[in-house]
Amino acid sequence: MQLNLKRPLIVFDLETTGISISKDRIVEICYIKVFPDGTEEIKTMRFNPEIPIPNEVSLIHGIYDKDVENEPKFSEKAKEISEKFQGCDFAGFNSNKFDFPMLIEEFLRAGVEFDTENRKFVDAQRIFHLMEQRNLSAAYKFYCQKDLENAHSAEADTKATLEVLKAQIDRYENLNNDIDSLHEMSGQSNNFDLAGRLIFDVNKNIVFNFGKHRGKIVEDIFKKEPSYYQWMMDNDFALETKRRLTQIKLKNFGKN
Repeated sequence: MQLNLKRPLIVFDLETTGISISKDRIVEICYIKVFPDGTEEIKTMRFNPEIPIPNEVSLIHGIYDKDVENEPKFSEKAKEISEKFQGCDFAGFNSNKFDFPMLIEEFLRAGVEFDTENRKFVDAQRIFHLMEQRNLSAAYKFYCQKDLENAHSAEADTKATLEVLKAQIDRYENLNNDIDSLHEMSGQSNNFDLAGRLIFDVNKNIVFNFGKHRGKIVEDIFKKEPSYYQWMMDNDFALETKRRLTQIKLKNFGKN
């Protein structure tokens, strides 16, 4: 089944030094750029993360410090990647919660602006969990009737994700073959920031999605407790989340 696309779709997977969006770094990215006419373009890139890769992480994805010590830094390739991804929507497996926020964090660290407005984000894991309730290897076996070899390598996982997404479209009659519907089903449309720390409530107010102020309107908290903004800016939150917070603060309270 060919995906019904209005613009190119970037199906991608990251291998990283760990799972902290704010502290860890990308060591490998593979993406398949799927064009509306069905043609596909695949590329895999490795990066020197500039921090050690923990051994327990290397045991999972098979990438060790020595494998990337002579690779370019992400910052050296960020502009090139950003330009390649302009005007595209995105898909991955658990990408809404991790891969896409991590990618944007790396762009911000590199000083490269990457516009996330009006993009669509499709998460095949979210669709899988909604439809069948279960990792990528299981999804691949279920939808494609094949065992996933070389799991946790970015290229194998990326190829498998695209096959799973296509098979999901084939399998479910009530699953619309268009990116808008898949984006809505993947659950990203409720987020104000990519990490999901800030979300829209039923009235479209921006509210906190964690901690003591969960469910409370951000603007109201900043009025009652101005120091909360600075607390978040000083702590371990993603740069993109902090940027979104600053947008709210400047819009409602100016620079004071």
